[in-house]
Amino acid sequence: MANTDTSKEIADLNLTYMLLAQKLLREDKAAAMVRLGIGNELADLLAGMSLAETIRIASTNFMLCAFRLDEASVVKSVTQAERAPALQQAHLSILLAGARPQARAA
Repeated sequence: MANTDTSKEIADLNLTYMLLAQKLLREDKAAAMVRLGIGNELADLLAGMSLAETIRIASTNFMLCAFRLDEASVVKSVTQAERAPALQQAHLSILLAGARPQARAA
């Protein structure tokens, strides 16, 4: 039962993520591409998907969104309490703008 609940929660998260990604792409494609860490071809594909296609992709039990900060040392460096909040936010934005989700081997 717990596994079924977890799979449903992942599918719900995926659908929310996909719908948000599509909204961002429709509002400002260039900014969305940076925020999502995706290229032009994938941006066009996501923005052009029908609701049925979006739901079909979101229905997997694997998360579609990925952490772009994949090293503990990087996360620790941007969460240090002694930094001014504005500086901390700028540092995180710079790191995320340059980070792309790692490709997973199939």
